[in-house]
Order: sequence, then structure tokens, then C-alpha cells
Amino acid sequence: MITRVTSDEYLDVNRELWDERVPIHVRSDFYDVAGFRAGEDALRDFETAEVGDVSRRTLAHLQCHFGLDTLSWARRGATVTGLDFSEPAIEAARGIAAETGLDARFVVSDVYAARQALGATYDIVYTGLGALCWLPDLRRWAETVAALLNPGGFLYLSEFHPFADTLDDETGTTVTYDYFDRAPQEWNESGTYTDRDAKTSKNRSISFQHGIGDVVSAVIAAGLRLEFLHEHDHTLFARHANLEKNGQRYRLPEGSPRVPMMYSLRATRP
Repeated sequence: MITRVTSDEYLDVNRELWDERVPIHVRSDFYDVAGFRAGEDALRDFETAEVGDVSRRTLAHLQCHFGLDTLSWARRGATVTGLDFSEPAIEAARGIAAETGLDARFVVSDVYAARQALGATYDIVYTGLGALCWLPDLRRWAETVAALLNPGGFLYLSEFHPFADTLDDETGTTVTYDYFDRAPQEWNESGTYTDRDAKTSKNRSISFQHGIGDVVSAVIAAGLRLEFLHEHDHTLFARHANLEKNGQRYRLPEGSPRVPMMYSLRATRP
């Protein structure tokens, strides 16, 4: 159920929700931690192609959850730091790093305090995959990213496309929700995206809708130079009931008009 909110409680409310879901996610087939321990890569092929070679580069992963993507960049040769506001998530990330022998630093912090919490700058700031919807202020986020980057370093953002959130939940073909609605939204739903039937008690969350223009404008206003903005016709989970899975990707059925479901951008600090 969704309701309108004006509260600034979003940080504590959302932290409680994510703290409770960490062990559910770690155990899930969706994340396949066992496969990762065995050497599998958690990154998506378009991400690794667009980011390029990370060997001997420093990389900060903001809103890293329990660190599988962070540690995947470490496997590819980067010196990595992951940051998340959930202490259980960071504890899980440190545990997986120790089990796999991967060198990584993990820090508990709200993303807006990342510059102070990390105390360093980086060649690459990586973030996304359901991250921005938890942040009320994109301008402040982009300024935080810019402050974390070395000159010549870049932001790489891989995210779910906000246009997909305007479509009906069943077929994903009819515009049902307002793309330009920027009011904070409160949800109260049990379970989680890795297990809709999971027993959970911290079910309240507060999220924020941002359009593509909001994201790009914030990045440019922070002084970063946009290199590309790519839109993708697939997503990574069953966002709509009729999506068809092919490997890691979910798409509308063959013959359906394609719509953007994810996007990625790269922007450099001059």
C-alpha cells in the first residue's frame, strides 16, 4: 500500500527495513552467495563493458548493500571501498570478503556523509541498482559523488529506469502512474524482492521518484561532465508480471513494443 508522506523520518525507517532484510537476501537464490564464493561474478555484462578495466584503480561503491558488486570489482583488480547505512549489511560484506580472501574496506555511513566517513578520494564512484529511490536530494548526492572523485575520475551509475515505474504492474504496457510525481511515497509491504513470502516485521519504507532529467541535471550541476547516457530494454527482476527471463535479464514478450527499463551513465570530474 502506498500513501503520501511529508516526514523526514526516511533514514531511520528505511534503515530498519534494510537491516531486517539483509539475512534474507544473503540466503537467497537471487543473490547466490554460494556461487559468488565459488568464483562467479555478480556484475552485469553491460556494466563491465561500460566501466572498462579497473585494475590498479581505486573504486568506491555507494549504497553497496552487502557488497557482492563491490567485491566483484575487487576480483577484477580494483582497490575497493563499500559504503552502506546498514550495519548488518556491512557486517555481512566483511564476512564474505574474509571468506573469499578479497581485499576490501567496508564502512557504515549514510551516503550524504560519505566524504567524511571515507576520508579519501577515488578514481571511480560506482552506484545504482535501486539506490537513488532511497535518496530525497539528488543535488546533494551528486555533490557528494563529485567530492569523492579524483580529477579525471568518473561516476558510473547503473539504475532502474523511472519510466518503467509509470507502467501497470501486470503487463508493463500501459502508463498508469505519474512520471512527474515527486512527492515522497510511503509503502507498507511485507516480504522482499528476493522472497515475497518472507516473514518480516519492519515493512514501512519511504521512497522518492526521480526522473532522468533530475539525475542528469544534478550530475551536471555538481561539475561533472556527462560522457554518455544509455537506456536499456531489460531489467534484472520480474518488475512486471509478464516479463520473460533470459539469463540475468527480464524483457517484455517478443513482439511487444520495447520500453526503457534500465539506464546507465558515466560522468567525469574534469
